[in-house]
Amino acid sequence: MGLLTSLLTLPLSGPTRGVVWVAGQIKEAAETERNDPAALRAALIALEAALIAGTIDEAAFEAEEALILARLERGNGTSWVD
Repeated sequence: MGLLTSLLTLPLSGPTRGVVWVAGQIKEAAETERNDPAALRAALIALEAALIAGTIDEAAFEAEEALILARLERGNGTSWVD
């Protein structure tokens, strides 16, 4: 019965499984890019530039910096300071 059900629902489940797989691949790629150490270090540099330029205040800088550093430490399991 399982084989017959699988064959009968294939026209609907096949494309659905394909879309779910593609969505999973996109999510994985986005997470990899989002947690890339080089991109996170660049974000820290841009954040510091915004603080120096006066476009953000110290509190906003510290809050965003904490988030970026946490993502960086989660990504490689070590401190960002070499």
